[in-house]
Amino acid sequence: MTVVKSTLPDAAREVAGEALQSTLVDLLGISLVGKQAHWNIVGPRFRSIHLQLDEVVATARTYSDTVAERAAALGLPPDGRPETVAAAYALPGAKEGWLRDDEVVRLMVETLETAIGRLRDRIDATDKADPVTQDLLIGITAELEKQRWMFEAENWPRD
Repeated sequence: MTVVKSTLPDAAREVAGEALQSTLVDLLGISLVGKQAHWNIVGPRFRSIHLQLDEVVATARTYSDTVAERAAALGLPPDGRPETVAAAYALPGAKEGWLRDDEVVRLMVETLETAIGRLRDRIDATDKADPVTQDLLIGITAELEKQRWMFEAENWPRD
């Protein structure tokens, strides 16, 4: 059942819909990984990384809403149900228990880097199909790259 009629042709709508749904899952997953790390971080850099994790979570949650609303505007029902996210999530995740600050930094760099790579593939896929969705994905990529850079800077100088 389509409640909202899209202005995109069906094939373009399908490409955009796949890109948006995958991005929604990644963003919801990033927000969960960020909160898990936020609650369990320990170490001398606890406070600064703890606060930085809140920034990542807020960014992921804000963009997940924007992505879901873009899908809905195209007549595609976004699916952010826990079982959908659990089944489709493909980014690195946090281990159980306490996490040392250096582990959290590594985890967030890897998680964000993987998400950015996946977003870049979606940017390419949506180039002709839907430049509006592509533009949204480009903006998300820029913000996640900024967050990744900030976490990576925590590891300098490298061992």
